[in-house]
Amino acid sequence: MITNITRHRTSALIFSFFLLLSLSAFAQAPQYEVSGKVTDEQGTPLEYATISFQSTGDPSNVTGGITDAQGNFNIDVRQGTYNITIEFISFEPKTFKNRQVNKDLNMGAVKLGMAAGELEEVVVTAETTQVEVRLDKKIYNIGKDLTTAGGTVADALNNVPSVSVDIEGGISLRGNENVRILINGKPSAMAGFGNTDVLSQLPADAIERVEVITSPSARYDAEGTAGILNIILKKEKTLGLNGSVSARVGDPDQLGLSANVNLRKDKFNIFNTTGFRYFDAPGKAFSDTRYLEYTNEDGELIDPTSERLVEDRRMDRLNRNFYTSLGMEYYITDMSSITATGFYRYGEDEDITTNRSSEYTEDGILKTLRTENQIEDDNSYQFALNYINKFNDSGHQLTADIQYERDEETQTGDINESIVSNTTKLDPFYPLEQTFTEETQNEFLLQADYVRPIGENAQFEAGYRGSFEEEVTDYQLLLENRENGILELSPLTNVFTYTENVNSLYSQYGNKFGDFSFLLGLRLENTQLKGKIDSDLTEEELREEFKIPIDTDFDNNYLGLFPTVNLIYELNEQENITLGYNRRINRPRGWFINPFPSRASRTNIFQGNPNLEPAYSDAFDLGYLKRWDKLTLTSSVYYQYETDSFERVEQISTATDSTQVIRTIPINLATTARIGAEAGVLYNPTRWLRLNGSVNFFQFDTDGDYNGVDYSAKNTSWYGRFSSKVSLPAKIDWQTNAFYRGASEGAQTETDGLFMVDMALSKELFNEKASLTLNIQDLLNSRKRDAFTITERFERESEFQWRQRSITLSFTYRFNQQRRDQERQNREAGDMNGGMGDEGGDF
Repeated sequence: MITNITRHRTSALIFSFFLLLSLSAFAQAPQYEVSGKVTDEQGTPLEYATISFQSTGDPSNVTGGITDAQGNFNIDVRQGTYNITIEFISFEPKTFKNRQVNKDLNMGAVKLGMAAGELEEVVVTAETTQVEVRLDKKIYNIGKDLTTAGGTVADALNNVPSVSVDIEGGISLRGNENVRILINGKPSAMAGFGNTDVLSQLPADAIERVEVITSPSARYDAEGTAGILNIILKKEKTLGLNGSVSARVGDPDQLGLSANVNLRKDKFNIFNTTGFRYFDAPGKAFSDTRYLEYTNEDGELIDPTSERLVEDRRMDRLNRNFYTSLGMEYYITDMSSITATGFYRYGEDEDITTNRSSEYTEDGILKTLRTENQIEDDNSYQFALNYINKFNDSGHQLTADIQYERDEETQTGDINESIVSNTTKLDPFYPLEQTFTEETQNEFLLQADYVRPIGENAQFEAGYRGSFEEEVTDYQLLLENRENGILELSPLTNVFTYTENVNSLYSQYGNKFGDFSFLLGLRLENTQLKGKIDSDLTEEELREEFKIPIDTDFDNNYLGLFPTVNLIYELNEQENITLGYNRRINRPRGWFINPFPSRASRTNIFQGNPNLEPAYSDAFDLGYLKRWDKLTLTSSVYYQYETDSFERVEQISTATDSTQVIRTIPINLATTARIGAEAGVLYNPTRWLRLNGSVNFFQFDTDGDYNGVDYSAKNTSWYGRFSSKVSLPAKIDWQTNAFYRGASEGAQTETDGLFMVDMALSKELFNEKASLTLNIQDLLNSRKRDAFTITERFERESEFQWRQRSITLSFTYRFNQQRRDQERQNREAGDMNGGMGDEGGDF
């Protein structure tokens, strides 16, 4: 097992710091030498293990030291009675309580066993390489990524290998959008109840790490056919009061202030993250649609009512949001604790969209200007309790979680479309529109997990999770009456209630035999999906309006078994092979089910499909890892077969005023087969240069038809990213990130490739207690989606840019945090030990 020595050194130097304080304060008190040796269960010495001495009379009095290369320690401690704790990362700590030090004390050989929760861990590399590789996941420590300074969680995710964030904020894993987002291992209002827009509002500096889980074990929810992204937020463990404050300004208009504060005492730990952000996010879109002749059901050739439609949209989105998260962990005993956390977010968005359109007919051009003003208020709450009880120091434990979340969102819109010029024979009427949407969402989560080590290398786990969610969308539409100019309630006004209840049980067993380890699991999930539409329209009228069959009251129940297999074979300490299999589900949610449409324009709408069934997938992942002194290679090939997979299709229909409307609808296709390969390289040739890059090649093969149209397609694409970080003189760091996504082809749409570059400069100030960072995202202003769509009845060229280039200047001040000093000392120690400490990561 390869371990993260840099982290060990950081932890060890914390105790060295406290030791120096203790020695200076009590220089005149009697002191005695405490010695011993720390090894693993095979007798291998553990270098940089930490030994801490906490006085029983004064718990705030903590001192300690670290082991040398042979695992030995010799520590001078003043006379007294102590609880002595010996720790090493990924191993279970040992505590010797009420030990009297009134003479020299030899503790002999102390053996540490691997932590039960780390049974599946394979390799942990140095912190500066920013990655830990485990049996079922990769963990990326992105907190030091300069290009995310002043940015958001979505910005940070876009720099994580295997992950990509499209120009609309949609997140995909290995090119697959069906990814589950968790916060601290659980679904959360902080992730927006599955709406990733919220991730564009939370600050990147609140993240400790991101876990990319491509082969989830049975302990995880089976939701998300692509896998899971688990975002772990920061929570300091250092004693005393510590934290950081950040401020940022930018262009387009941007202003933000945030703070992370932590107070750790003997019996409790309080942590808080609070921030405010104001920003403008202008975007634009262009489309050129040409309508084609088509053959109707009677075999007649039909000419389109219009020949061509050109639309030019401009979006100005002004966002203001406030968020705060407060938590307290209370240590009931040395073996048990309870943690309470609360989260609140308020968002206020004001969007103005203008759409200039030109409609070409045989006899002229009709030009219109459509303006949409939309105001949205959003309140999210979350409360959670976590209890953990350790039965012993060997990993035998029980945890329980209760979590409640509520989201309240109101949205008002005013739509006005006027004729600029008209040389056609058309006499259209574009009524004034007013919309009001009120959405409430409640989710309740219950979870319990039990872990029982069996012998030295085996482990058994079992648990339960219940998730109960209800979402109510109250939509009102007022339309202007052409005869009297009065706004009247449209029959499209409705209330849509959606309920999702999931109850699950799981168990898994892992063991290690020599160089071979395995983790086998089985998860049982029962899913109930219910939907009810309260509308003045009948099912027949809804079918005619939306061009799809509508069930106004449905109740679907699904029971599924989801096995998982994770295997690893260690060729040697620096090389291993992993193999994973898992079965997963993709449940239709929210706007994918609601049939009442949302409109980007009068002629382009998206509507959900309440007839969607869950999609199921079986996935295999074969990984290989090879590590050299200063170079780490991670690679994998993967295959996934999905049934009833979701696909968005576009269809054209004619409105009552003869307008040709393009509807985008999600459907269940028959199957989708995905195959791909990815590789990542982390290379730190010197202490001033760090390089990493990754490439992912994949192919999607979809097969299926809908309403007599064959939507089968094969799409081959790839994306790659490269990052370099250079440490310059005067404590200046320079980082550049480049990303390229290759062209892709779906059943109806071809999308061009995309290239973008982010760049940042950071300067340490005030003896490394503060940093000033200049960050430029999308340096070339090239983050645009260019696409070409062709169907039986139309073809369209389009360009879309969700957000233009942004420049952010951020300042961060840290108080009572010694981490950077320790990292610098670690680098110096690494140089003295052959230069491997910071760059290559010791084993």
